[in-house]
Amino acid sequence: MVFSQDICIDPGTSNTRVFVKGKGKVFSEPSVVAADAEGSGKVVAVGNQAKEMIGRTPGSIVAVCPIKDGVIADFDITTEMLRALIRKATNNAIFTRVRAMICVSAGVTDVERRALHLAARDAGARYVSLIESPMAAAIGAGLPIHRPEGSMIVDIGGGSTEVAVLSLGDVVSSHAVRLGGKHMDQAIIEYIRKKYNLLVGERTAEDIKIKIGSAFPYEGEGAVSIRGRRVDDGLPGSAEISSPEVRDALYDPLNRIAELVRSTVEKTPPELVGDILNAGIVLTGGGAQLRGLARFLRTEVKIPVSVAEDPENCVIRGAGMCLSNKINLSDK
Repeated sequence: MVFSQDICIDPGTSNTRVFVKGKGKVFSEPSVVAADAEGSGKVVAVGNQAKEMIGRTPGSIVAVCPIKDGVIADFDITTEMLRALIRKATNNAIFTRVRAMICVSAGVTDVERRALHLAARDAGARYVSLIESPMAAAIGAGLPIHRPEGSMIVDIGGGSTEVAVLSLGDVVSSHAVRLGGKHMDQAIIEYIRKKYNLLVGERTAEDIKIKIGSAFPYEGEGAVSIRGRRVDDGLPGSAEISSPEVRDALYDPLNRIAELVRSTVEKTPPELVGDILNAGIVLTGGGAQLRGLARFLRTEVKIPVSVAEDPENCVIRGAGMCLSNKINLSDK
């Protein structure tokens, strides 16, 4: 007997989230795959286990992040990652026909869409449909997308940021840049290298961002000690970086996000801009959790800005609502 299982997958640059219809569960795994580097390509670990191997693997194993800036960078590895996640979602059931809804960036090309569709099919999904991430994020954030009024969403992921204005169940205007949480981490790495002559890794930069990073001054600012390798002689070194310094490091990527929001507003019909001024902009995605980001954008674009509840899971939650028929995208 063959059983059917409907699932949603949000393949992100940093994490891939999966929703299983009927079971009401969402699980998340880092978008990392550890594979044999000596020719066989055999997958050694996926997700949390693979992430622990980053920077610590022997020469025979390589840890790969197959999703770069929101799109597939390594087709075969992405397929293996999706296959492992589908098996986990179906509890390794053999006689299961999987129907998958995949979240896709609004800014990807047709070729990139086909690649993601094919990867999901090769991973074991019998039927695959795609939903654009800004639409799913707006649904997951509870925005009134079917009403004849404008709603604006800014989804900040690990590798890309998408801004969209929605009305009557469709996207009126949207813009995307390949800039997200990973690029913020790189900005911190570059700042430390230039100012302190010290090389640190992505995990250290991410920890700094989480602990003391901000887009706007906040009460209780502090500093953290960092350790790394000195650029000049390659020996271990240490330094201390403060909250204002991290904010300086993050200014350029945050200013690019603000510019993306401004350019989207400029190309939005005036009537919908009036709606957005009243309702405000809603932030989703993991990057939305950066301290003071809503206040920073509100200052830059002169529009009220708020952060959605549980912003990291808005996209997968919205896709799950579509899959569970709680939202009908054709109902305009």
